[in-house]
Amino acid sequence: MKKFNPATGLEQSAHLSDQFMVNPPITDSATYAFESGEDMTACFHGEKEAFLYSRHWNPTNMELSKALAAMEGTEMAWVTGSGMAAITSTILQLCKSGDHIVSSMTTYGGTFAFMKNWLPDYGIEVDFVDITNLEQVKKAMKPNTKMVYTETMTNPLLQISDVPELKKISEEFGAKLVIDNTFTPLIFSPYKLGADIVVYSMTKFVNGKNDATAGAICASEEFINSLIDVNNGTAMLLGPVLEPLRASSIHKNLFTLPIRMKKHSENAMFLAKKFKEAGLKVNYTGLPDNRGHQEMKRQMNEEFGFGGMISIDLETKERASEFMSCMQQEGIGYLAVSLGYFRTLFSNSGTSTSSEIPEDLQKEMGLSEGLVRYSVGLDFDIEETYLKIEKCLKKMGIL
Repeated sequence: MKKFNPATGLEQSAHLSDQFMVNPPITDSATYAFESGEDMTACFHGEKEAFLYSRHWNPTNMELSKALAAMEGTEMAWVTGSGMAAITSTILQLCKSGDHIVSSMTTYGGTFAFMKNWLPDYGIEVDFVDITNLEQVKKAMKPNTKMVYTETMTNPLLQISDVPELKKISEEFGAKLVIDNTFTPLIFSPYKLGADIVVYSMTKFVNGKNDATAGAICASEEFINSLIDVNNGTAMLLGPVLEPLRASSIHKNLFTLPIRMKKHSENAMFLAKKFKEAGLKVNYTGLPDNRGHQEMKRQMNEEFGFGGMISIDLETKERASEFMSCMQQEGIGYLAVSLGYFRTLFSNSGTSTSSEIPEDLQKEMGLSEGLVRYSVGLDFDIEETYLKIEKCLKKMGIL
């Protein structure tokens, strides 16, 4: 019988049929047996490679991790029960009391809250900067800076981080560059551009179904092994493991990601052009006059387009609320947080996914209270979708 070949990513059937399974099996065992006490001891000491306990490694999670590492070009990956679990595990593995972080001011609200409200209680200092202002980043760096953190495309302002230049700054100070690529899987390859570690909320585009929360950490073998070390690895000791049934489902969804990202981008570009023609304040990096357009073109994998994220500014949260309610009633999509779903999702960022950021800081970073963020879906007839949006805009007297 043929053995499992890690290079092919195929799992041999347990039957003596000499056939391969189309989908890798789901391993739902929480623990694994050893042939001897010596083998178990060697595994705990890191002297023997073996499955020990599913909080550490699970065969199903390992298959998904291999696929993610191949996608990102990293040596290894590790999967978690949520995107925040991936982010916090990475931060706490790299930083200890007395250390310093430079982070993008514009970032997911949960990440901002963890850095602003939680880390200082444990002696970790964070300075927030305009990540597109490289001089500001340099000025914020200190001798004890251990990490520069940003998102490839920031949430919700859709700024584009200059990954190669941020890598140069990080290296100069001996810090690690950590990039959240949740908005732009496949569109950007941050590790290949210079990032040391790439994190994801797989809940979003990677999975694409909004039926699971999950995260991923893609990095060097050395870093992943440090994360899962039984004595001091944050991913091992904090226990943010992904359930294997979900890992199997995400692994299968991963194979449609290239097709999905192209369609998300195609639909978003159509809507962005329509919004611009209508005279709305639209932010989409695919538009030539967008502030991040040239920077994105310089770093992106163009075959996947400019992504599925758009925002328009309706100036007040009241107008934004009325508009989103109308869109949901018209069947355009859902007034809901999250993104990367096959249906269009929309939300008012300042009162939802960025609500952890104080209002004065929202204004400083340029976040309008009337910002409506779209995660554009996989609509088959995007022209019909726009006509419904246009109906709401006309109903409100915006058009």
